[in-house]
Amino acid sequence: MPVVVVESPAKAKTIEKYLGADYRVLASFGHVRDLPPKDGSVDPEHDFDMKWEVASDSRKHLKAIKDALKEDPNLILATDPDREGEAISWHLLETLRSSLKKDSEVNRVTFNAITKAAVTEAMQQPREIDQALVDAYLARRALDYLVGFNLSPVLWRKLPGAKSAGRVQSVCLRLIVDREMEIEAFKPREYWSVHARLATPAGAEYDAQLVSLAGTKLDRFDLGDAEKAAMAVSAVASRDLSVTSVAAKPASRNPWPPFMTSTLQQEASRKMGMGAKACMSAAQRLYEAGLITYMRTDGIDMAPEAVMAARDAIKSKFGEKYLPKSPRMYKNKAKNAQEAHECIRPTDMMLSPDKLKVTSDEQRKLYDLIWKRTIASQMEAARMERTTVEIGSEDGQVGLRATGQVMLFDGFLRVYDQGRDDDEGEDSARLPAITQGEAATLVASAFESEFAKAREKGEDVPQAPAGQRAAPGLLMDEAASAAARQHFTQPPPRFTEATLVKRMEELGIGRPSTYASIVTTIQDRAYVRKDKNRLIPEDKGRLVTIFLVKYFPRYVSHDFTANLENELDEISAGELMWREVLGRFWKDFSKALEGTSELRITEVLDAIDDVLAPHLYPPRADGGDPRECPLCGKGRLNLKTARSGGAFIGCSNYPECRYTRPLSAPDGEAPVGDRVLGQDNGDEISLKTGRFGPYVQRGEATAEQPKPPRASIPKGWDAATLDLEQALQLLSLPRPIGPHPDDGVMIEAGIGRYGPYVKHDRKYANLPDVDEVFTIGMNRAVEVLAAKQTRGRTAAAPLKELGDHPDGGAIQVMNGRYGPYVKWEKINATLPNDVTPEDITMEQALELIAAKAAKSPKKAAKKPAAKKKPAAKATAKKAAPKKAATRKPAAKKAPPADDGDESAPDQS
Repeated sequence: MPVVVVESPAKAKTIEKYLGADYRVLASFGHVRDLPPKDGSVDPEHDFDMKWEVASDSRKHLKAIKDALKEDPNLILATDPDREGEAISWHLLETLRSSLKKDSEVNRVTFNAITKAAVTEAMQQPREIDQALVDAYLARRALDYLVGFNLSPVLWRKLPGAKSAGRVQSVCLRLIVDREMEIEAFKPREYWSVHARLATPAGAEYDAQLVSLAGTKLDRFDLGDAEKAAMAVSAVASRDLSVTSVAAKPASRNPWPPFMTSTLQQEASRKMGMGAKACMSAAQRLYEAGLITYMRTDGIDMAPEAVMAARDAIKSKFGEKYLPKSPRMYKNKAKNAQEAHECIRPTDMMLSPDKLKVTSDEQRKLYDLIWKRTIASQMEAARMERTTVEIGSEDGQVGLRATGQVMLFDGFLRVYDQGRDDDEGEDSARLPAITQGEAATLVASAFESEFAKAREKGEDVPQAPAGQRAAPGLLMDEAASAAARQHFTQPPPRFTEATLVKRMEELGIGRPSTYASIVTTIQDRAYVRKDKNRLIPEDKGRLVTIFLVKYFPRYVSHDFTANLENELDEISAGELMWREVLGRFWKDFSKALEGTSELRITEVLDAIDDVLAPHLYPPRADGGDPRECPLCGKGRLNLKTARSGGAFIGCSNYPECRYTRPLSAPDGEAPVGDRVLGQDNGDEISLKTGRFGPYVQRGEATAEQPKPPRASIPKGWDAATLDLEQALQLLSLPRPIGPHPDDGVMIEAGIGRYGPYVKHDRKYANLPDVDEVFTIGMNRAVEVLAAKQTRGRTAAAPLKELGDHPDGGAIQVMNGRYGPYVKWEKINATLPNDVTPEDITMEQALELIAAKAAKSPKKAAKKPAAKKKPAAKATAKKAAPKKAATRKPAAKKAPPADDGDESAPDQS
């Protein structure tokens, strides 16, 4: 039997089912070797010679493959159909070469989908390993290694607290930091829009917006304040209006192309809140189950047979009218080696999401998204009618416009519409029947409800110009038939994972297999945090970015990184030599590294301090020096770093003045100023701001008490409104609740590093709300501690009871982390994909248990215990003690260059 090697056991199981007993399919569990994580694994002095090392976990997998090759020397490498898959096959061949016989036949096969037809066809079209793809992988891996293992130590030495830098990771981080600084520097600009509620002679109402005033078309900022807006409202309300034109134009919307990797990640984020990593993990499972085509691709074309299958599905499920006369063809814009891949689509177009048999809710939702997008891409366009009504006064001083849209035929929108990253949508309001020349009557009290709502909320209603009433952000005429609304320009939004991937794709940074790992890495390194699905740079991320922009500007440039990606694509196309590309890169990069060798930490901090000055020291309201220390008034504020990592603003008059504050406050708010809250038992209780945020303190530091009692302000409390009573509550923590009824040990409530808690002896249990720390009683505390003791878990209920096993013991169908399984005694047998918990029979369950027991004899059914022989009659020989293995001390490791420009395939 020829030996077929793939990456994962799930993929091996599916392919073995298709190939049958004539082949033996084994898994390599991803890469079997990699560059050792230590200096010298890539040697620029010897033509970039690379030293590879077999991973310890991979040795047993390689042994299984070598043992199989003893029975049949023919090897078929069937790893994924991209550059990374080609590299895995190359590593396997290089590692197994010494074990192959002279007459061994080695072939490489690829398939874009794990279906019987695709796998069978691939086996009939074997080829050799594509060395150009391997060369591109080697170049990328060497580049990432050289950047990671040379730039990261520079960061460690010159910027305490920094973790690492990567070739693409650093450029991605710069995008986020640049966007945040753009938001912080943004100055909102006020403008107003004027609206009117109009009625037709028949009494039907509709809305219109002022578009011209005094015979001149209005630009966005022409009504720049409340006074101008009030004059415009008066101009509209004091005139008779009529319809000057009605124009109805047909319009259509074509469907979106099918998914590629970046657009799938974007839509999964928009519609399901799924991160890039989770999206690719779910897609990997669907691919290995044979449900979708390969999920790492920048192609949007679809195989002709798939197009026809999609059209058949459309005709069957939605009817002829939803089927265009000819198939829709989509052309790739990308120009790289992965362009030949198909889009991400279902392998069976007739398998609608409601018929899907998968155990994961994420997989089900993602398949639903892929199926709908694919089917919609081949459907008829949506047709609509857009109407524009122009309304004006007889003297031509006022012009308003009303727009509406009517859907005539929903087309592809019946199945799918793409999400948006912003809040702007198309106006789909239906206008009533309006005729040119008819009167447009202002509707009295049309905006009265908005005014009333503001009054009910108790909002401050400012005085408006004479003859008008106003609510906050709203100006109205006396009859409330015309109104002006206040607006402010908004800063660019923070990136989400979806919009970040979109921006990376636009700039040509990264490739389909890299997006998820890059976005994940900058979060794992604590350079970026995700809050409400938005990516916000941490102070550590800012410092790293500014350092790299200052001293390595070329290597965090979008253009340079994109050009390097293009060169890697040219290598994979056989148009460039990979060692030449590395040589040019290393020549300039090593010079940049040498330029930082004499830098001192103080120089680096001063340089970063100057760049970040507008962010760190915003102008003061009183016009004073923003760098003047607010505590002592003598020192100047400057950037400092902590030994534990991170940075803060401190006074240059240290240690006489110990004023500190964080680099940035949440959501761009100004740091809270230090103030005295009051007195308690002769001690001054004050609010201060430190490097980790605001805190309260009792008294001041003295020789007898160098560290006075302090307590941080908990999350959710507003330091600006904190009073003496709240401060004393915080300083009194931990709060004793009472002795535990079981053992008499005191139960306490407090706020710790991980939030509010209750404590009994050495056991802690989290509380959901900070305020509960000050109110929780004994009964509630004992309940919370008991729930933590059992971890809140109860025995999982079986999905189905099948009955008793012939040898005794119940057989149950359970739902596990990796899907449903049959449980009997200590044996757990996973259900095949084509068997559901509802349909499984006792006979099928017994077969699964028997097969599992054969593989795991130690977990077989209960057997009568053998009688223990007396020691005197024992005949077994004592096993000779194994010789202790000698181990060399582990080499000091540097962080891997894990931009992951190719993310490792799933190995589960």
